[in-house]
Amino acid sequence: MALWTLKPPAGTTTREHGNSAEDAALAHLEGAGLRLIDRNYRTPGRGGGEIDLVMRGEGGTLVFVEVRARTRAGHGGAAASVSAVKQQRIVFAARHYLRRFRAPPPCRFDVVAIDAGRIEWLIGAFDAS
Repeated sequence: MALWTLKPPAGTTTREHGNSAEDAALAHLEGAGLRLIDRNYRTPGRGGGEIDLVMRGEGGTLVFVEVRARTRAGHGGAAASVSAVKQQRIVFAARHYLRRFRAPPPCRFDVVAIDAGRIEWLIGAFDAS
């Protein structure tokens, strides 16, 4: 597991802190050989979903990545915060994203959980069913 500086500097907004977590997750995934395709993909309109990182993995697999960071591991930690509702929104956004492909590539859903400065990459954290 990699370490990440979790405590944001004074005056840092929540969004800036979230971007910092995404930057750390991106560096971790790129270090493992994945390639960034898209970042913060959002479906149009209200009630859609967002995908933090869309990466290309080994064998052409498209990897939809949710990044979650928590300063404390209480309430189950960062990974546990990816609820069933959140998963449904990510799957909805992924299906929308895949419309651009004539023949969609193999896909999976990963989570990068950052708890108290530790990065954990959960490969195939959930599926589209």
